[in-house]
Amino acid sequence: MAELTKIVATVELDQQHIDRLKQEFPDLEIVVCPDHSELGDHLEGCQGVIGRGLNAELLERYPDVRWAHSPGAGVDAFLFPEMIEREDIIVTNNSGVHASTIAEHLLGMMLSFARGFPEIVQNQQKHLWQRPSTPVVELGYQKLAVVGLGDIGHALAVRAKSLGMQVVGSRRRSQEPMEGVDQLYHPDQLHEMISDADHVAITLPSTPRTRHLFGTPEFEVMKDAAVIYNIGRGDIIKQDELIDALNNGLIAGAGLDVTTPEPLNEDSPLWDTPGVFITPHFSGSTPHYWDNGIEILVKVIRNIRNDEPVFNLVDKREGY
Repeated sequence: MAELTKIVATVELDQQHIDRLKQEFPDLEIVVCPDHSELGDHLEGCQGVIGRGLNAELLERYPDVRWAHSPGAGVDAFLFPEMIEREDIIVTNNSGVHASTIAEHLLGMMLSFARGFPEIVQNQQKHLWQRPSTPVVELGYQKLAVVGLGDIGHALAVRAKSLGMQVVGSRRRSQEPMEGVDQLYHPDQLHEMISDADHVAITLPSTPRTRHLFGTPEFEVMKDAAVIYNIGRGDIIKQDELIDALNNGLIAGAGLDVTTPEPLNEDSPLWDTPGVFITPHFSGSTPHYWDNGIEILVKVIRNIRNDEPVFNLVDKREGY
């Protein structure tokens, strides 16, 4: 797929980012169309789409489209059956673009639990000068298990290691040693890996392999003082079983940037479950998102045009 002369972006790109692409590829036609419903008006002669909006009908109507790029790491919206079956269409993503900011978000949650900040904030709102009811801990004496050592998981591991934590983690595609990780596990060794961890961070995409990966059996093997964190997708955890685990003391807490559904219903019992710290799916937010993301696009476009192995290529059947 060396021919790439026109792309349509259904995401808002600042002029500086468009200029960066034009600087690298002066002959590339770039159309910005933030309204997904108007995407079909711009696909004539287009080979690539940056952002959401493609569907089976558009793929059939515009056979020149051979590449779709997710502006985030998740590709759920891109992997509809017709897209998966088309071997002549590739999908890439922005994996790595928000590794730093999500790692910092996770670390902030971990520090909050370690120091009892959620309870202290509640006490401040009540005008109570009162220490948290649970003992504070030092992260440097604790163990972190990272479930999914991709870009985000690895960024978290490096930062946690700098605080003196013992860090273990799992990854499917390679068992090569990684900076910041004391021990690598295969995903099939999940229970062994999390059984003695003080903190368990889920940094996985939602795929057929990972949906409902965590439920009662997993919470039962974790330490009762452990805290679980999820910044992947809400359906990786069986939410009702998480609530039961927290209410029954199987684990001590949960830091969640993703839930089921989203937005979380106002009457969801998760809001009032003891030990839960919820943030509204914004761990990846950063003012520098496209400063980093545009460089990923440059790499991908260069690879496509040069018929090279494509950076951040998604395995459409695996889902990541």
